[in-house]
Amino acid sequence: MNRIFHASDPVFEAHISSELALVEKALLESTRSEYPFVSETSRHLVVAGGKRFRPLLVLLAAEFGDPKSPEVIPAAVVVELTHLATLYHDDVMDEATMRRGATSANARWDNTVAILTGDFLFARASQILAGLGPDAVRIQAETFERLCTGQIKETVGPLDGEDPVKHHLSVLSEKTGSLIATSGRFGAMLSGCNPEVVDTLTKFGEQIGVAFQLADDIVDITSISEQSGKIPGTDLREGIPTLAGLIALTQAHPENAQLRELLSRPLPDPAEHAVALELLRTHSSLNEARLEACRWADEARRTLEPLPEIAAKETLIALCDYVVTRTG
Repeated sequence: MNRIFHASDPVFEAHISSELALVEKALLESTRSEYPFVSETSRHLVVAGGKRFRPLLVLLAAEFGDPKSPEVIPAAVVVELTHLATLYHDDVMDEATMRRGATSANARWDNTVAILTGDFLFARASQILAGLGPDAVRIQAETFERLCTGQIKETVGPLDGEDPVKHHLSVLSEKTGSLIATSGRFGAMLSGCNPEVVDTLTKFGEQIGVAFQLADDIVDITSISEQSGKIPGTDLREGIPTLAGLIALTQAHPENAQLRELLSRPLPDPAEHAVALELLRTHSSLNEARLEACRWADEARRTLEPLPEIAAKETLIALCDYVVTRTG
């Protein structure tokens, strides 16, 4: 598991680390099936690692209430299982061959196994969720609706006359921000926080979620496989829009013509893909995308201002810096 947080208070850091270890243990248990092959496929991405960003947000949000509430760890498991399920499905849609430094499930087995494994994880998340009460079930259903809507909107593209950049940001809010917002909401709500704190941490989650995805798309362009655990330029290869690409498409300078043409379609040809990736890495639109990610992170930081000055708040502020400076 990638370490994504540090706290200035070593006691608090040890506390959150121990809670994350409980989440990890519960994740392994929740992906166990009586049928060994299902256990193998379901645990494939769990054991591959990951940042556990969403469970971490559940745990940190719970610090503003009663972090010992028995519903907190199950909620952290629910959001991570939901996230993992979407990764299995995303890799099928993107025809990805790597995930978290390991062979993707669809490449190791096949698309059918990957899709059904994702469905299995959704089912397990739902079983755990049922024990958290009807409000949690409703919130998860609304979140899942937003996840699916965001994916559909990305697939279909902007409507006639719709600004492509605004459309893209709305996709990120729904496809990525929604589940991270729910992570903050679950942590605060299930630990007994008052409604104002719940709303603040929900809003923070959506904002940091958009920043996280904007930064992730930049990493997809700039990183090498050894850093990110994924093959660079996956979105570019599949013709999936990113903010840097959309900004480049709006710049009709003659010297931009080759990149604009390449960005207008998927790039399965390795030579064309390599050219487009290099052009995008040196294009000014990449820095503009970085600035937009920083803007969302700054908004998330400001959202936290009304919260009490506790170690969890300090850690959330540090996460705002982490999401826009990471390289993998």
